[in-house]
Amino acid sequence: MVQQLFFMELKFILESLLIAAPKPLSPVELRDILTRAADEEGAVEHVRACRKLPLEKIEEALTTLAAEHETAARSYRLACVAGAWQFVTLPDFAPWLRAFVGVKNRPAKLSQPALETLAVIAYRQPVTRAECEQIRGVAVDGVITTLKERGLIEEAGRADVIGRPMQYATTSAFLEYFGLGSLDDLPAADELRRIPVTRPESLLTVDAGLATAPPEQLALAEAPAVAGEAAPAETTATTEPPASTSVEPPAEGEAPPPAV
Repeated sequence: MVQQLFFMELKFILESLLIAAPKPLSPVELRDILTRAADEEGAVEHVRACRKLPLEKIEEALTTLAAEHETAARSYRLACVAGAWQFVTLPDFAPWLRAFVGVKNRPAKLSQPALETLAVIAYRQPVTRAECEQIRGVAVDGVITTLKERGLIEEAGRADVIGRPMQYATTSAFLEYFGLGSLDDLPAADELRRIPVTRPESLLTVDAGLATAPPEQLALAEAPAVAGEAAPAETTATTEPPASTSVEPPAEGEAPPPAV
């Protein structure tokens, strides 16, 4: 009973913090605030009880609180975006909010090639530029540069293959741009995840920043290392002579059988 009452109180403590917060707060940030309040001199017992709460308890309280606000069907919701929680108004009330606070400038929309490349990176990360090109079938150098400048992707270390090409992954700005709590909230795209990507054991490197050589160069590499190397001689099958057939001597007065 005491734990149930404490859980109910925790929900409202978190709700008050999020309403007053000037920015979204993550569970870790909320726990730090609760701990600082508990460590203050003269803190009462129920405030000290919130010191260093498990993150699971805070996340559970936030999830319950979000469900309650949704059930209440108010003009706002408690949402988790990029791992941080905040109160947001519903799109239905956008006309009045625009008239009150104005319109916030949003970044320019992503082009179709940028969206396709970003989808490949999001579902296959970490992924190299060459792997993106294998899936899309076109060069993505310029697109990757644009996505990096927008802060939607970042370098995520080098692949453990010859040439050590750079790998790319999405950022928290990617989650904010699409309003996702985490990568687990991405729509199902099993088909995209199943597309095979060839990553040979040995990759020809033509430049430190490139993943692989062109296909025609790879084909040359598969040729015999020594120019003019002769192909293995073909084995000639030997043909055994047919088994001899015994021929009975002709009867008297008959002509002998023709020679074979």
